[in-house]
Amino acid sequence: MKTILAGMAMISLLPAQTVPADRPAPRTDQNSQIAHEQLLAKAKQGRIDVYFEGDSITRRWGATDYPELLENWKKNFFGWNAADFGWGADRVENILWRVENGELDDVNPKVIVLLAGTNNVGNRVPPEGVESTVANVTRGLEAVVRVMQSKAPNAVIILMGIFPRNDNLAVMPEIERINANLAGMADGRKIRYLNINGQLADHDGRLHDGMMNDRDKLHPALNGYQVWADALKPVFTELLGPPASEDHAPPSTGDPSARR
Repeated sequence: MKTILAGMAMISLLPAQTVPADRPAPRTDQNSQIAHEQLLAKAKQGRIDVYFEGDSITRRWGATDYPELLENWKKNFFGWNAADFGWGADRVENILWRVENGELDDVNPKVIVLLAGTNNVGNRVPPEGVESTVANVTRGLEAVVRVMQSKAPNAVIILMGIFPRNDNLAVMPEIERINANLAGMADGRKIRYLNINGQLADHDGRLHDGMMNDRDKLHPALNGYQVWADALKPVFTELLGPPASEDHAPPSTGDPSARR
């Protein structure tokens, strides 16, 4: 698979392959394996009431190697005991493997925020059409939600719609189809669907200025993350009450390769 490296996060340039997204698959590179060990340790530290899960879009927000974004994370979520468990380049099947293999065990968060699937979509429309990718990603995210519910039965899961990506606007109908399926998974109580794409882009999926990284047109810029935070905070307040004056979440982690 052809990929490009962008800020410690591999970005898929191809659509979903034949790998089933509902079949857990570990990442085999050393950096991801080290990160998994770090996240296992993180899950056992502090107190985690809000558990963020996803790929690099999620990871960068609460990562030590993105200090400006981490400052925004702290400004918005301090007092809610929020912890970031995203990992760059993960496809849905990789996230499924991580939540099945210890990263959510005995954490018992009250809220889980899940954003995943863009790396399965990639930026190429499959020659055979989008149906297989839409169905594959939907099944994979359904599997992730099932595991999350089994390991954290008291949590409310906030299922995010996949964000717009403008590295190829031709994939936007595919993203919209997946998001429609995700909306159908929500019950309004234990699973809530949240889509902020209308604030990130216009009705054709073209990004508003300043919302995404200009280089890759995929990862949010600071303004994009703030839009996401502004959508989440009323939900957190409803479910958890206002943020406390102290925060007991575990320390933020970063990309292990940045330390070598």
